[in-house]
Amino acid sequence: MTVREILKMGDARLLRIAEPVVVFDTDALHALVADMTDTMAAANGAGLAAPQIGVNQQVVIFGTDAVNPRYPEAPVVPRTILINPVITPLDDELEDGWEGCLSVPGLRGLVPRNRRIRYQGFDLFGDAIDRTVEGFHARVVQHECDHLIGRLYPTRMRDLTQFGFTEVLFPGLGVADDD
Repeated sequence: MTVREILKMGDARLLRIAEPVVVFDTDALHALVADMTDTMAAANGAGLAAPQIGVNQQVVIFGTDAVNPRYPEAPVVPRTILINPVITPLDDELEDGWEGCLSVPGLRGLVPRNRRIRYQGFDLFGDAIDRTVEGFHARVVQHECDHLIGRLYPTRMRDLTQFGFTEVLFPGLGVADDD
């Protein structure tokens, strides 16, 4: 449909708590997801949350079909539309991993996240989603869902010496913007 502008860190709209979706399978919801899909694809993102394009609803999309230029070593994550998500950590094990964000372009940081989670929510039609995942898949879900509570990944970092420009930290990666 349309590639939308992605809000950048500092925009107050990124700090809001997103509202739950109450009606599924509407033209407006389908259009939102289509715009999010086009926007994520145009930016080579691994995920995108509705608040990142200024829509204050609990809608996230994520997934990689093949090698993502931003995360070339990452495993494939199934394309998912997740609405009104709930995340439950499955244990206390945290894992540090490098993250970037389309709303924090050109930067990456080392972020601790739960290694194993269960996520629940709904798809575009209101059908239940219930998955248990780990590793990169769990990281992507947690990152995107943070946008729904007004959180950007730098606020999760423990050590700001592990925060910097992608081209400096990973000179061989060949990309400057991340998500």
